[in-house]
Amino acid sequence: MNTSNINNDAGQESQKSLFRDQDERMEVVGLDIGTTKVVAIVGRKNQFGKVEILGYGKAENTKGVKNGVVINLTETVKAINEAVKKAEYNAKIHIKKVVVGIAGQHIRSIQTSEYIMRENPEDIITYEEIEKLINQVKRINVNPGEKIIHALPQEFKVDEEGNIPEMPIGMAGTRLEANFHVVVGKVASIQNLVRCVEMANLEVEDITLEPLASAESVLVDEEKEGGTVLVDIGGGTTDIAIFKKNIIRHTAIIPYGGNIITKDLANGIHVLERNAEIIKVKFGSAWPAENSDTEVVAIEGLPGRPPAEISLKSIARIIKARVEEIIKLVDIEVKHYQEISNDSILLGGIVLTGGGAELKHLPQLVNLITGLYTRVGKPVQHLAGGTEEDLISPIYATAVGLLLKGLTNKRNYEYYEYEDEADIEKKDNTVENTEAITDDATGNASDTLQEKRKSKISKAIWNIIKKLE
Repeated sequence: MNTSNINNDAGQESQKSLFRDQDERMEVVGLDIGTTKVVAIVGRKNQFGKVEILGYGKAENTKGVKNGVVINLTETVKAINEAVKKAEYNAKIHIKKVVVGIAGQHIRSIQTSEYIMRENPEDIITYEEIEKLINQVKRINVNPGEKIIHALPQEFKVDEEGNIPEMPIGMAGTRLEANFHVVVGKVASIQNLVRCVEMANLEVEDITLEPLASAESVLVDEEKEGGTVLVDIGGGTTDIAIFKKNIIRHTAIIPYGGNIITKDLANGIHVLERNAEIIKVKFGSAWPAENSDTEVVAIEGLPGRPPAEISLKSIARIIKARVEEIIKLVDIEVKHYQEISNDSILLGGIVLTGGGAELKHLPQLVNLITGLYTRVGKPVQHLAGGTEEDLISPIYATAVGLLLKGLTNKRNYEYYEYEDEADIEKKDNTVENTEAITDDATGNASDTLQEKRKSKISKAIWNIIKKLE
């Protein structure tokens, strides 16, 4: 018998015993399952409403997901387990529920409008009627094998009074109408994502479109009001979300991200992809003019072969060619939105985030191609002071955004720390019964009254999936 293994197991069990269970009243875990990595972040709100990070973990996921879609459940589950265990160790809690992001080529969006006729025109409009309208939208026909992920209300209309940006609670009228931005995804892809989380012994608390989560963490209110294009450059995809007047107006997924740039570089300078990724991160640039012809880097060759020297300008030219292609596709989406909305003014310009946003001189190239002011977005505005510097990076924008989305309806830490449990339960029941729908900063459609009472958003999603199987 191996005594060292017994001692190690005993040590791990003793260490685990020091962990407490996740407090679902106030603690949320954002789980970003990406093409290159999985990130788990645990957090809660402090007394000032800022997010206090309790712990986080990151794991490579280069084989489990392709272009935002799970292709290998075993590898993805392995990466989820690794990231979650690291987060648990740092936070000293047992993670039970997670808010998961979804993206990928299977995601598409449609614009639609729906209305209901009110039985008593003189009565004021209630939350229940808004709920009824949203549920009606969720029943619209989509392609076989697809389901609706989000139904995001844009403007409301009551009789002849249109362009109402807020829910018209308290107004009266005969006809209640609204325009909706509907996000649709393939059932199989959603099912595989949920299955991976459950195979890791976790429960899905909610599913959120990743660009909406990223926007939550990096955009300021003035940008959403004046008009801004969020461009989230991940490993497998580039996600786009356009906001105007604090409402989500357009979403799109481009099936290219940082990985395709790495592959181009590997082919162009004849190195392994893992070496090309290191070169891209360390020496890469989207602006060849910034490098002189005399600047070179020695690139490690295959075993037994001498390193080769290549100029930084050549590296930048290879990178720029693919980045230009991606940004031109972004520009097409922006112009499409401007054409269909008849609104060409985007005061906030473009905000870049995601791992790809860290590429040197990328904002200059984006500005040149699109003509729009461009900045790099970091998840800093909602985080409490003293947050670890590594987390204030575009790489963690989606995970932090998922955390923020999950914390929307949670109480802050001090609320639960100092109030009597009976009073807390009483207040929570009051909130539950009076707040049927809560609009968030992204214009995301809120939970129905029944869903809120159950506090089981993911269960509703999972039941729909099971019915469609």
